[in-house]
Amino acid sequence: MGQRGKGAKPKLAVVGNTAQGAFGFAQDEVSPLRSVLPWEKPGLSRVERVVAFLEDLPITQGSLAGSKLEIRDWQRDFLEAVYAEDETGQRPVRTAVLSMARKNGKTQLVAGLGLCHLVGPEAESRGEVYAAANDKQQSGKTFMEMVAILDEHPELDTRVNVVKFSKRIEVLSGTGKGSIFQALSADASTKQGLSPSFTIYDELGTAPKRDLYEALDTAMGARDNPLLCVISTQAANDHAVLSELVDYGKKINAGEEIDPSFHLTFYGADQDDDPWSEETWLKANPALGDFRSLEDVQRQAAQAQRIPSKEQSFRNLILNQRVDAHVRFLAKAEWDANGGAVDYAALAGRECWGGLDLSQSRDLTAFVLVFPDADGGIDVFARFFLPEAGIREKSEQDRVPYEVWAKQGFLTLIPGPVIDPSAVAEAIAEACQDFDLRTIAYDRWRINDLKRELDRINVAPPLEPFGQGFRDMGPAVDKLERMVAEGRLRHAGNPILTFCASNAVIERDAAGNRKLDKARSSGRIDGLVALAMAIEAIDRELEEELPACLAQLLE
Repeated sequence: MGQRGKGAKPKLAVVGNTAQGAFGFAQDEVSPLRSVLPWEKPGLSRVERVVAFLEDLPITQGSLAGSKLEIRDWQRDFLEAVYAEDETGQRPVRTAVLSMARKNGKTQLVAGLGLCHLVGPEAESRGEVYAAANDKQQSGKTFMEMVAILDEHPELDTRVNVVKFSKRIEVLSGTGKGSIFQALSADASTKQGLSPSFTIYDELGTAPKRDLYEALDTAMGARDNPLLCVISTQAANDHAVLSELVDYGKKINAGEEIDPSFHLTFYGADQDDDPWSEETWLKANPALGDFRSLEDVQRQAAQAQRIPSKEQSFRNLILNQRVDAHVRFLAKAEWDANGGAVDYAALAGRECWGGLDLSQSRDLTAFVLVFPDADGGIDVFARFFLPEAGIREKSEQDRVPYEVWAKQGFLTLIPGPVIDPSAVAEAIAEACQDFDLRTIAYDRWRINDLKRELDRINVAPPLEPFGQGFRDMGPAVDKLERMVAEGRLRHAGNPILTFCASNAVIERDAAGNRKLDKARSSGRIDGLVALAMAIEAIDRELEEELPACLAQLLE
């Protein structure tokens, strides 16, 4: 490879007619190099140059090792979309996302594109090329693959210096002279000074936080024609940064949004597809039966059918579905089906019941109101509160964009490091003024602090304690589950409530009673707890009113 210094290989050079013959070796110190490379031929379009470069690269591992890369039609479609030029000769696409299942040739394509922008037709003078990943091991894979390709490609190898210790490649001559490649991992705090001309983010779907992606995305402004390319299997949930990119790309592809700077190529199974069908597998694995082993997918499918715990992982990694690897209380598809719009203005003056889940001083507080209608449905209005201090760290910890949700109006950030109960009291006072609030079912935790604030502002809402054990929560959980299954909720896709629903797991006692278990849930479930209490509060009031009505009839 192109490592210079003690023990480095001799420089390679183009050899003409020498004593050793045309394009021969000179004392084993030089190798025959082509004077014109395939992507340098005249008359090629931009994407043709990219394809010619990639197809000149050797495959270094697997059953096809020793041959050259052959771009498949599905890969060409992605490249043509990304590297298409506008009338000014520029590439409009600045962010490109390719999402597909695992083992579909991602590593070779990632490494090839990195080299294309470092020493190939997309290289620029003093460019900065980065391969970003979530940990050092993953980022090192791209680096090692690029080095392995260079080691078997003498025309490129002679132009670079490889620094293995720091996972860095320096371009010494030719196209892209002065450019560098660097493998990066997820410590985003050290990435603010970068000026990337090209970045590949490998497996963004498993990123524990969004800082590295955001640092690289915002750093591209100093370049004339930068490109950020994400190649990844889907994330497990809706709140990951990759999920936001995929959803945005799907809107663009459907014509709902117009953004020529963004492109998505997506291969994945639909939620209602048969997961055991080969036709479904093909939707997520464009290389299936080619260099993606059909036998391996069949083996994994057979195991997933026999072992229920493996089905979720099979759906995520093999079918490229947005499915968490853990089985949750509510199925994602059923919850999403209840995401109908809510006319919040029309809720004014209507009867409603509330659920209040107060948090510890630094955690999420949820206040959820439910509005039954005459058809048996329920409109949901949820409010959430967090301390403003440390909100970025809390976003990283929970892996959700709390700051974004606050800007969108779904979350109230309370100044200071802890939850001020006066802010929650004011929200309750507003609800009492705007709606016909019948009952607020509450968890007893920290309720005295809230009551003092309510007394201070002279508000007396109808508060009712609600136990968190199996006896009280069991009926609430059952009713919530039934209403979701029957599609009788309308939560308007509230992202924080959806986040809580995706985290919730159930605990059972010996008698089969159930309750929501905060300790075993994968994240915050406060909003779902408050929703369950609010729904059950409706029935509790009706049960109390019914005996009174019967007594009046008997008088």
